[in-house]
Amino acid sequence: MQLLARSLLRPTPSIICAEFVDSLLEDYPRRDFQVRFWDDSTWGTGRQPRFTLVLKHPGALRAMFSSPSELTLGEAYVHDDFDIEGDIEAVFDLSDYLLGKERSLWEGFDLNERLKKLPASDHPRTGLHLVGFGGHVHSKEQDRQAISYHYDLPAGFYTLWLDPRLVYSCAYFSNADEDLNSAQIRKLDYVCRKLRLHSGERLLDIGCGWGALIIHAAAHYGVECVGITLSVPQAEVAREQLRAAGLNDRCRVEVSDYRDIDHDQQYDKIVSVGMFEHVGEALLPEYFHRAWNLLRPGGVFLNHGISHSATYHRRGPSFTDRYVFPDADLVPISTSIRAAELSGFEVRDVESLREHYALTLHHWVQRLESHAEEARQITSDTTYRIWRLYMAGSAHAFRSGRLNVYQTLLAKPMNGRTGLPLTRDDWYQTQA
Repeated sequence: MQLLARSLLRPTPSIICAEFVDSLLEDYPRRDFQVRFWDDSTWGTGRQPRFTLVLKHPGALRAMFSSPSELTLGEAYVHDDFDIEGDIEAVFDLSDYLLGKERSLWEGFDLNERLKKLPASDHPRTGLHLVGFGGHVHSKEQDRQAISYHYDLPAGFYTLWLDPRLVYSCAYFSNADEDLNSAQIRKLDYVCRKLRLHSGERLLDIGCGWGALIIHAAAHYGVECVGITLSVPQAEVAREQLRAAGLNDRCRVEVSDYRDIDHDQQYDKIVSVGMFEHVGEALLPEYFHRAWNLLRPGGVFLNHGISHSATYHRRGPSFTDRYVFPDADLVPISTSIRAAELSGFEVRDVESLREHYALTLHHWVQRLESHAEEARQITSDTTYRIWRLYMAGSAHAFRSGRLNVYQTLLAKPMNGRTGLPLTRDDWYQTQA
């Protein structure tokens, strides 16, 4: 039944909630979605909606909007106060509108009065696992715990939605319709070509994950590789992958903090893909200084990491901070470049792959949704909801420009010389 008319009798809880939605969205221009209430009545478009917000109980709206923020809305979704059917990525345009209204949701008199009239919630809430380690932020022990929290989920969970090589970072697409597997292979090769790897060189991968990059570099470019990770399960999978590829004689994976690397020789090339976000702004000088000392003169370091837009100012803790990436610290690209230069590096190239990450996350969300039941069985419904929301929200953040991802090529000159070619032509040759 479509709630287009108001009842002349005593308003039902669903009618009261529909009136609140009317007031909440009176100025919102896009009406291509629907709200479905717990009694199967609906508000919104009668045509095929782009997405549907499913309110699971009479107190759902009060739970969502009593103190509205990115964090509380995310928690309401994870607690199953509401569900999202259809295109979850499209929900975030609506979320931006709600959280960015000039008349804040809790200051508008009319909305406050309507909020007070909403049914109270008696929906049982299961406890969410709040991340809080109680130590010093970015101490070695706390970083180890933070990495373990995120990356030590069962490997079977990641295999549901990542590509076969388990590349958990931005892919590199030739066009928007390319499949994820091809785009990830292209990214691995693009990184190797940016590093200009040659047979016999030594490559250090800081934050090697499940080993996809070092396997590709050793197999296609003949380099010797060392990868480090703080995740024991990741290291075990990476070592298994190396054995299966017959590359144990040229590659090894260590469980190590980047601050504890104490190898006898310097490396010809260094790479870090998707680890930089965990370093912390205060420790960027140490991060780049250690990379500088581990790199031979004339070598290059490719640092691939996510950055916040310098113009974006977040209000309070985010859902991702609390439930996905504890202690992650994103900084504008200008901050990381300054830290790299102060460590001695010369910036040779900076490339944004923002649109590529939006596409990558779109693939991940769709793949996770297509394996929803398996994901719940391997982990839990709560974990599935957290990851579905986090990846969909991240896709929106990259599309909107709130987040970006950069590959920064840094050189360690020797008497002013880098030995690099004058052009980038070799980067765009046919992949290996």
